[in-house]
Amino acid sequence: MTGVWFICATAVTMEWLWSLVSALGLTAKVGKLVFLGLDDAGKTALLHVLREGRAIATSPTLHPTSEELRVGNITFTTYDLGGHHQARRVWQSYFPAVDAVVFVVDASARGRFDEVRQELASLLADEQIGTVPVLILGNKIDLPSAASHAELHASLGLYALTTGRGKVSRKTLTTRPLELFMCSVHRKTGYGDGFRWLAQYL
Repeated sequence: MTGVWFICATAVTMEWLWSLVSALGLTAKVGKLVFLGLDDAGKTALLHVLREGRAIATSPTLHPTSEELRVGNITFTTYDLGGHHQARRVWQSYFPAVDAVVFVVDASARGRFDEVRQELASLLADEQIGTVPVLILGNKIDLPSAASHAELHASLGLYALTTGRGKVSRKTLTTRPLELFMCSVHRKTGYGDGFRWLAQYL
């Protein structure tokens, strides 16, 4: 999954790609998103779905990778930085160039919620991205062991941090835009609502 996305100049590919970015609210948007989260949360799988429209089995991301979509006047660049301990050391070096953060959580891995909360707290405390919008995706809700929205929200200590769904004007917010959406990358559900929420701040 390394390298830059090169879009085939076929009518079918362009039509599908335009439908995708339109559905996600990314038309006429220019921005750089960084995908963060612990290992095995589903970051790379999500990028595959966004790029190819299907989920595939992926290996752990060992090195930072960059993907870029360009359709007309749309530029959508993403960085998948990996989630293992060593990869987390380089997260901060990407922050100055980032317009938004997508933080992916494995909602079925309750044993790692404390670790996730600590990493998220450290991320939100970083002054380099103090005003950058953060979309948190609680992934793998298709698994029977997955936590509910309320449980994950509480476990991550998001009380009084989330800023509301839907159309929320940046001018009316007194803090950074931040919200939790539950999703299943495998079943391709839920993350679209999150990206449409995020798009209003790009």
